[in-house]
Amino acid sequence: MGRRPGILGLSALAGLALAWALAAEPAAPVPSPAPAAGSGPVLKTRFGEVAVFPADNPWNQDVSKLPVHPNSADYIKSIGETKPLHPDFGTVYNGAPNGIPYVAVGPGQARVPVTFEYADESDKGPYPIPPDAPIEGGPKADGDRHVLVIDVPGKKLYELFSARPDGAGWKAGSGAIFDLTSNKLRPAGWTSADAAGLPVFPGLTRYEEVVEQKEVRHALRFTVKRTQRGYISPATHWASKSKDRKLPPMGLRVRLKADYDTTKFPPSARTILEGLKKYGMLLADNGGDWFISGAPHEKWSDDELNTLKRVKGSDLEAVDTGKLVTE
Repeated sequence: MGRRPGILGLSALAGLALAWALAAEPAAPVPSPAPAAGSGPVLKTRFGEVAVFPADNPWNQDVSKLPVHPNSADYIKSIGETKPLHPDFGTVYNGAPNGIPYVAVGPGQARVPVTFEYADESDKGPYPIPPDAPIEGGPKADGDRHVLVIDVPGKKLYELFSARPDGAGWKAGSGAIFDLTSNKLRPAGWTSADAAGLPVFPGLTRYEEVVEQKEVRHALRFTVKRTQRGYISPATHWASKSKDRKLPPMGLRVRLKADYDTTKFPPSARTILEGLKKYGMLLADNGGDWFISGAPHEKWSDDELNTLKRVKGSDLEAVDTGKLVTE
Protein backbone atom coordinates (compact mmCIF):
# COMPACT_ATOMS: atom_id res chain seq x y z
CA MET A 1 0.00 0.00 0.00
CA GLY A 2 1.03 3.66 -0.27
CA ARG A 3 2.42 3.55 -3.79
CA ARG A 4 1.85 7.22 -4.53
CA PRO A 5 0.28 10.16 -2.68
CA GLY A 6 -3.47 9.61 -2.73
CA ILE A 7 -3.12 5.92 -3.73
CA LEU A 8 -3.08 4.18 -1.00
CA GLY A 9 -5.82 -17.88 0.76
CA LEU A 10 -3.95 -20.57 -0.21
CA SER A 11 -6.77 -22.72 1.26
CA ALA A 12 -6.02 -26.09 -0.22
CA LEU A 13 -3.44 -28.19 1.56
CA ALA A 14 -1.55 -28.77 -1.65
CA GLY A 15 -1.30 -25.06 -2.32
CA LEU A 16 -0.23 -24.36 1.23
CA ALA A 17 2.47 -27.00 1.06
CA LEU A 18 3.78 -25.48 -2.16
CA ALA A 19 3.99 -22.04 -0.59
CA TRP A 20 5.93 -23.42 2.39
CA ALA A 21 8.34 -25.23 0.09
CA LEU A 22 9.06 -22.05 -1.82
CA ALA A 23 9.22 -19.75 1.19
CA ALA A 24 11.45 -21.92 3.37
CA GLU A 25 14.69 -23.18 1.87
CA PRO A 26 16.14 -26.60 2.80
CA ALA A 27 18.34 -26.79 5.89
CA ALA A 28 21.20 -28.49 4.04
CA PRO A 29 22.30 -26.39 1.06
CA VAL A 30 24.69 -27.64 -1.57
CA PRO A 31 28.35 -26.65 -1.00
CA SER A 32 29.30 -23.20 -2.23
CA PRO A 33 32.08 -20.69 -1.65
CA ALA A 34 31.72 -18.81 1.62
CA PRO A 35 30.60 -15.18 1.27
CA ALA A 36 33.43 -12.68 1.25
CA ALA A 37 34.68 -11.11 4.45
CA GLY A 38 32.76 -7.98 5.29
CA SER A 39 29.52 -9.33 3.89
CA GLY A 40 26.13 -8.90 5.46
CA PRO A 41 23.79 -11.59 6.84
CA VAL A 42 23.90 -14.80 4.84
CA LEU A 43 20.92 -16.53 3.25
CA LYS A 44 21.35 -20.31 2.94
CA THR A 45 19.52 -21.94 0.05
CA ARG A 46 19.61 -25.21 -1.86
CA PHE A 47 21.59 -23.34 -4.52
CA GLY A 48 24.27 -22.22 -2.08
CA GLU A 49 24.74 -19.18 0.12
CA VAL A 50 24.42 -15.50 -0.69
CA ALA A 51 25.20 -12.45 1.45
CA VAL A 52 22.33 -10.00 1.83
CA PHE A 53 24.15 -6.76 0.99
CA PRO A 54 27.60 -5.70 2.24
CA ALA A 55 28.31 -5.41 5.96
CA ASP A 56 28.28 -1.59 5.76
CA ASN A 57 24.87 -1.46 4.06
CA PRO A 58 22.31 0.63 6.01
CA TRP A 59 20.18 -2.48 6.63
CA ASN A 60 23.15 -4.07 8.40
CA GLN A 61 24.22 -1.00 10.38
CA ASP A 62 24.51 -1.17 14.17
CA VAL A 63 22.55 1.88 15.36
CA SER A 64 22.68 1.15 19.09
CA LYS A 65 25.11 4.02 19.74
CA LEU A 66 23.63 6.63 17.42
CA PRO A 67 21.95 9.71 18.96
CA VAL A 68 18.21 9.88 19.48
CA HIS A 69 16.46 11.87 16.77
CA PRO A 70 15.50 15.39 17.94
CA ASN A 71 11.92 14.72 16.78
CA SER A 72 11.73 11.27 18.32
CA ALA A 73 9.04 12.13 20.88
CA ASP A 74 6.77 13.61 18.20
CA TYR A 75 7.25 10.66 15.86
CA ILE A 76 6.55 8.07 18.56
CA LYS A 77 3.49 9.97 19.79
CA SER A 78 2.05 10.31 16.28
CA ILE A 79 2.35 6.56 15.68
CA GLY A 80 1.07 5.62 19.13
CA GLU A 81 2.82 5.54 22.51
CA THR A 82 0.43 2.93 23.88
CA LYS A 83 0.05 0.90 20.70
CA PRO A 84 1.86 -2.46 20.68
CA LEU A 85 4.39 -3.96 18.33
CA HIS A 86 2.54 -6.27 15.98
CA PRO A 87 4.29 -9.27 14.36
CA ASP A 88 2.81 -9.28 10.85
CA PHE A 89 4.09 -12.80 10.19
CA GLY A 90 3.95 -16.32 11.57
CA THR A 91 2.46 -19.62 10.45
CA VAL A 92 -0.94 -19.31 8.75
CA TYR A 93 -3.49 -16.50 8.55
CA ASN A 94 -6.80 -16.74 6.70
CA GLY A 95 -5.71 -19.96 5.05
CA ALA A 96 -2.43 -18.62 3.61
CA PRO A 97 1.16 -18.48 4.91
CA ASN A 98 1.35 -15.47 7.23
CA GLY A 99 3.93 -12.94 6.11
CA ILE A 100 5.86 -11.99 2.99
CA PRO A 101 7.22 -15.12 1.28
CA TYR A 102 10.25 -15.34 -0.96
CA VAL A 103 11.83 -17.87 -3.29
CA ALA A 104 15.47 -18.51 -4.18
CA VAL A 105 16.36 -19.51 -7.73
CA GLY A 106 19.49 -21.01 -9.23
CA PRO A 107 21.24 -21.08 -12.59
CA GLY A 108 19.00 -21.66 -15.55
CA GLN A 109 15.90 -20.06 -14.11
CA ALA A 110 13.92 -18.68 -17.04
CA ARG A 111 13.51 -14.90 -17.17
CA VAL A 112 10.09 -13.58 -18.03
CA PRO A 113 8.69 -10.17 -19.01
CA VAL A 114 6.91 -7.96 -16.49
CA THR A 115 4.62 -5.04 -17.33
CA PHE A 116 4.27 -2.26 -14.76
CA GLU A 117 1.60 0.27 -13.82
CA TYR A 118 4.37 2.63 -12.65
CA ALA A 119 6.83 1.82 -15.40
CA ASP A 120 8.68 5.14 -15.09
CA GLU A 121 9.98 4.14 -11.64
CA SER A 122 10.36 0.39 -12.20
CA ASP A 123 13.30 -1.69 -13.43
CA LYS A 124 12.33 -3.29 -16.72
CA GLY A 125 13.85 -6.73 -16.29
CA PRO A 126 13.14 -9.43 -17.45
CA TYR A 127 12.78 -11.09 -14.05
CA PRO A 128 13.72 -14.71 -13.15
CA ILE A 129 10.34 -15.50 -11.61
CA PRO A 130 9.15 -19.11 -11.45
CA PRO A 131 5.56 -19.57 -12.65
CA ASP A 132 4.62 -20.90 -9.19
CA ALA A 133 6.44 -18.20 -7.19
CA PRO A 134 4.69 -17.55 -3.85
CA ILE A 135 2.57 -14.40 -3.66
CA GLU A 136 2.06 -12.54 -0.39
CA GLY A 137 -1.36 -13.54 0.92
CA GLY A 138 -1.82 -16.29 -1.67
CA PRO A 139 -2.98 -16.25 -5.32
CA LYS A 140 -6.37 -14.72 -4.49
CA ALA A 141 -5.10 -12.04 -2.09
CA ASP A 142 -6.25 -8.44 -2.36
CA GLY A 143 -3.34 -6.92 -0.41
CA ASP A 144 0.16 -5.87 -1.44
CA ARG A 145 0.84 -9.16 -3.25
CA HIS A 146 4.62 -8.89 -3.05
CA VAL A 147 6.71 -11.39 -4.98
CA LEU A 148 10.36 -11.63 -3.91
CA VAL A 149 12.98 -13.62 -5.83
CA ILE A 150 16.63 -14.07 -4.86
CA ASP A 151 18.88 -15.03 -7.78
CA VAL A 152 21.59 -16.86 -5.83
CA PRO A 153 24.31 -17.27 -8.51
CA GLY A 154 23.60 -13.80 -9.88
CA LYS A 155 23.53 -12.23 -6.39
CA LYS A 156 20.51 -10.16 -7.33
CA LEU A 157 17.20 -9.46 -5.61
CA TYR A 158 14.08 -9.06 -7.76
CA GLU A 159 10.92 -7.66 -6.15
CA LEU A 160 7.39 -6.92 -7.37
CA PHE A 161 4.47 -5.09 -5.79
CA SER A 162 0.86 -6.01 -6.66
CA ALA A 163 2.08 -8.91 -8.78
CA ARG A 164 -0.16 -11.16 -10.86
CA PRO A 165 0.65 -13.83 -13.46
CA ASP A 166 0.03 -12.53 -16.96
CA GLY A 167 0.34 -15.01 -19.81
CA ALA A 168 3.96 -16.07 -20.11
CA GLY A 169 5.05 -13.34 -17.68
CA TRP A 170 3.73 -11.12 -14.91
CA LYS A 171 2.14 -7.74 -14.42
CA ALA A 172 2.76 -5.59 -11.33
CA GLY A 173 2.27 -2.16 -9.86
CA SER A 174 6.00 -1.58 -9.55
CA GLY A 175 9.23 -3.53 -9.42
CA ALA A 176 12.88 -3.17 -8.54
CA ILE A 177 16.14 -5.06 -8.99
CA PHE A 178 18.86 -4.82 -6.32
CA ASP A 179 22.49 -5.91 -6.58
CA LEU A 180 23.18 -7.77 -3.31
CA THR A 181 26.89 -6.93 -3.54
CA SER A 182 26.28 -3.17 -3.72
CA ASN A 183 25.00 -0.35 -1.50
CA LYS A 184 23.56 1.57 -4.45
CA LEU A 185 20.18 3.14 -3.70
CA ARG A 186 17.21 3.76 -5.98
CA PRO A 187 17.27 7.11 -7.82
CA ALA A 188 16.02 9.98 -5.65
CA GLY A 189 12.22 10.16 -5.81
CA TRP A 190 11.79 6.60 -7.06
CA THR A 191 9.68 3.95 -5.41
CA SER A 192 10.48 0.21 -5.55
CA ALA A 193 8.26 -2.73 -4.63
CA ASP A 194 7.89 -0.82 -1.36
CA ALA A 195 6.58 2.71 -0.89
CA ALA A 196 9.86 4.01 0.56
CA GLY A 197 11.96 2.83 -2.38
CA LEU A 198 13.64 0.24 -0.17
CA PRO A 199 14.15 -3.47 -0.82
CA VAL A 200 11.68 -5.64 1.12
CA PHE A 201 13.61 -8.86 1.63
CA PRO A 202 16.47 -7.62 3.87
CA GLY A 203 13.93 -6.30 6.38
CA LEU A 204 12.09 -9.57 6.87
CA THR A 205 12.24 -11.42 10.18
CA ARG A 206 13.27 -14.95 9.17
CA TYR A 207 12.82 -18.18 11.13
CA GLU A 208 16.32 -19.43 10.32
CA GLU A 209 17.91 -16.36 11.89
CA VAL A 210 15.69 -16.13 14.94
CA VAL A 211 15.25 -19.77 15.95
CA GLU A 212 18.20 -21.57 14.38
CA GLN A 213 20.98 -18.94 14.43
CA LYS A 214 19.49 -17.13 17.45
CA GLU A 215 20.60 -13.75 16.15
CA VAL A 216 19.11 -11.05 13.93
CA ARG A 217 21.92 -9.11 12.25
CA HIS A 218 19.96 -6.49 10.33
CA ALA A 219 17.19 -3.94 10.66
CA LEU A 220 13.59 -5.09 10.32
CA ARG A 221 10.89 -3.60 8.11
CA PHE A 222 7.89 -1.90 9.71
CA THR A 223 4.84 0.13 8.73
CA VAL A 224 2.67 2.88 10.20
CA LYS A 225 -0.72 4.27 9.15
CA ARG A 226 0.27 7.92 8.66
CA THR A 227 3.52 9.30 7.28
CA GLN A 228 4.71 12.70 6.15
CA ARG A 229 5.74 13.89 2.70
CA GLY A 230 9.42 13.23 3.22
CA TYR A 231 12.05 10.54 3.49
CA ILE A 232 15.41 9.82 5.11
CA SER A 233 18.10 7.82 3.31
CA PRO A 234 18.29 4.92 2.51
CA ALA A 235 14.65 5.57 1.56
CA THR A 236 14.20 7.41 -1.74
CA HIS A 237 10.43 7.99 -1.92
CA TRP A 238 7.54 9.32 0.14
CA ALA A 239 3.91 8.20 -0.05
CA SER A 240 1.96 10.99 1.61
CA LYS A 241 0.63 14.48 0.91
CA SER A 242 0.91 15.57 4.55
CA LYS A 243 3.50 18.22 5.47
CA ASP A 244 2.96 17.59 9.19
CA ARG A 245 6.54 17.30 10.46
CA LYS A 246 5.38 15.46 13.56
CA LEU A 247 4.51 12.47 11.40
CA PRO A 248 7.30 9.98 10.66
CA PRO A 249 9.03 10.08 7.26
CA MET A 250 9.82 7.03 5.16
CA GLY A 251 13.20 5.57 6.05
CA LEU A 252 12.94 6.56 9.71
CA ARG A 253 15.01 4.24 11.90
CA VAL A 254 13.50 3.24 15.24
CA ARG A 255 15.12 1.07 17.91
CA LEU A 256 14.10 -0.56 21.19
CA LYS A 257 15.45 1.37 24.16
CA ALA A 258 18.67 -0.11 25.52
CA ASP A 259 17.34 -0.50 29.07
CA TYR A 260 14.24 -2.45 28.04
CA ASP A 261 14.19 -5.77 29.92
CA THR A 262 13.87 -8.67 27.47
CA THR A 263 14.68 -11.46 29.93
CA LYS A 264 11.05 -12.42 30.57
CA PHE A 265 10.26 -13.02 26.91
CA PRO A 266 10.33 -16.47 25.27
CA PRO A 267 13.42 -17.26 23.16
CA SER A 268 12.24 -16.23 19.70
CA ALA A 269 10.70 -12.97 20.89
CA ARG A 270 13.77 -12.14 22.94
CA THR A 271 16.06 -12.68 19.94
CA ILE A 272 13.95 -10.32 17.85
CA LEU A 273 13.90 -7.68 20.58
CA GLU A 274 17.65 -7.82 21.12
CA GLY A 275 18.04 -7.32 17.37
CA LEU A 276 15.79 -4.27 17.60
CA LYS A 277 18.10 -2.78 20.22
CA LYS A 278 21.14 -3.12 17.98
CA TYR A 279 19.83 -2.71 14.43
CA GLY A 280 16.37 -1.23 14.91
CA MET A 281 13.75 -1.17 12.17
CA LEU A 282 13.19 0.93 9.06
CA LEU A 283 9.88 2.55 8.12
CA ALA A 284 9.11 1.21 4.66
CA ASP A 285 5.40 1.60 3.90
CA ASN A 286 2.00 2.84 5.02
CA GLY A 287 0.14 0.07 6.85
CA GLY A 288 -0.71 -0.98 10.38
CA ASP A 289 0.97 0.96 13.19
CA TRP A 290 4.12 -0.75 14.49
CA PHE A 291 3.55 -3.76 12.20
CA ILE A 292 6.83 -5.69 11.85
CA SER A 293 7.34 -7.72 8.67
CA GLY A 294 8.60 -11.27 8.43
CA ALA A 295 8.62 -14.35 6.24
CA PRO A 296 6.12 -17.13 6.92
CA HIS A 297 7.32 -20.46 8.29
CA GLU A 298 5.37 -23.50 9.47
CA LYS A 299 7.59 -23.81 12.55
CA TRP A 300 7.09 -20.31 13.97
CA SER A 301 5.55 -20.32 17.43
CA ASP A 302 2.70 -17.83 17.02
CA ASP A 303 2.26 -17.79 20.79
CA GLU A 304 5.86 -16.70 21.27
CA LEU A 305 5.65 -14.10 18.52
CA ASN A 306 2.49 -12.63 20.04
CA THR A 307 4.41 -11.78 23.22
CA LEU A 308 6.03 -9.00 21.18
CA LYS A 309 2.76 -7.14 21.72
CA ARG A 310 3.91 -6.45 25.29
CA VAL A 311 6.24 -3.85 23.78
CA LYS A 312 4.57 -0.46 23.35
CA GLY A 313 5.48 2.58 21.29
CA SER A 314 6.78 4.32 24.40
CA ASP A 315 9.46 1.61 24.67
CA LEU A 316 10.92 2.71 21.33
CA GLU A 317 12.90 5.72 20.16
CA ALA A 318 13.72 7.19 16.76
CA VAL A 319 17.37 7.35 15.73
CA ASP A 320 19.08 10.23 13.95
CA THR A 321 20.49 8.70 10.75
CA GLY A 322 20.51 11.69 8.42
CA LYS A 323 18.68 14.63 6.95
CA LEU A 324 15.03 14.74 5.97
CA VAL A 325 14.36 15.13 2.24
CA THR A 326 11.16 16.99 1.41
CA GLU A 327 11.83 18.34 -2.10
